[in-house]
Amino acid sequence: MQVLRILGFPISIIYALVVYVRNFLFDIGFFKSKEFKTPLICVGNLSAGGTGKTPMIELLVETFKKEYKPAVLSRGYGRKSIGFQKAGEASTVEILGDEPFQIHSKFPDLIVAVDADRKKGIQLLEDNDAPDIIFLDDAYQHRKVKPSFSILLTAHDNLYFKDWYLPTGNLRDSKKEVNRADVVVVTKCPKTITEAEQNIIIKEIDPKKNQQVLFSYLEYDSELKGLKEKFTLADLKSKKITLVTGIANPDPLLNYLSEKGVVVEHLKYRDHHFFSENEITVFNSKGFVLTTEKDYVRLKGLVKNLAYIAIKHQFKNDGHVILKQAIENSMNKEA
Repeated sequence: MQVLRILGFPISIIYALVVYVRNFLFDIGFFKSKEFKTPLICVGNLSAGGTGKTPMIELLVETFKKEYKPAVLSRGYGRKSIGFQKAGEASTVEILGDEPFQIHSKFPDLIVAVDADRKKGIQLLEDNDAPDIIFLDDAYQHRKVKPSFSILLTAHDNLYFKDWYLPTGNLRDSKKEVNRADVVVVTKCPKTITEAEQNIIIKEIDPKKNQQVLFSYLEYDSELKGLKEKFTLADLKSKKITLVTGIANPDPLLNYLSEKGVVVEHLKYRDHHFFSENEITVFNSKGFVLTTEKDYVRLKGLVKNLAYIAIKHQFKNDGHVILKQAIENSMNKEA
């Protein structure tokens, strides 16, 4: 894989040029960005996956659902349906995609919709549901829509300013596009990250006067989910565990399990992988299968002795309060 990435360097130069030209045409107004009456909160990244967008959307939903009527709009990557789809009782992973279905499962009363055409999706939500606020999942590159507020995520173990363009690196957008963000969140930080370490990263990001840089880490639930009986991570130390992951970067989870003394056999698949019947048969031959929440929604009911570890973002330095206030300030400006 590393050799292929090196050989792909000339392609990455062409890719970078195409990205630059596209953004330039939007910047000068040659390509138009549509504004909407509903506050649009964009959550995205510059890299290809692995920054924790879905847990961030869930945190925002949890933060705002008591005071507002929120909606979530996603592309629904990897789904087997087409066009606009809104979550309901008959919704499945195949219809919504794994991440929107996960959000729908966690917040069944929440308005969740998918549409590759974000403009059409937003318009349909405004016309039919009239939400107070719409969270746009993974829409940072979707410049046909102008968000009210943009949150850019970059993972601590793969900071965008140290990365390079696809296919040699993981960047899918220009590094200078960080300037469009209202808030940059450095995710998946070590829990013990120091103020000095934070300041080094802030210096590299070089935020504009109106930008804020926040830091978060992943908090793993000690109690396993998806089982009828109560299990904790401590209970896994005496079991033979198979870990199944179909996410962009499973390393933080692997490191966490290792720190907790849990030894696993790791079966790794690409992000958004739909598991085959043969793979399901293999999983059912294992004694105990541990997975991520995103993979659980695809494996639930198909694999016995299946559990997942729930995660959520926790902010350093009152970052959660700062982010909520910044979003509300942007909403008040539009009101």
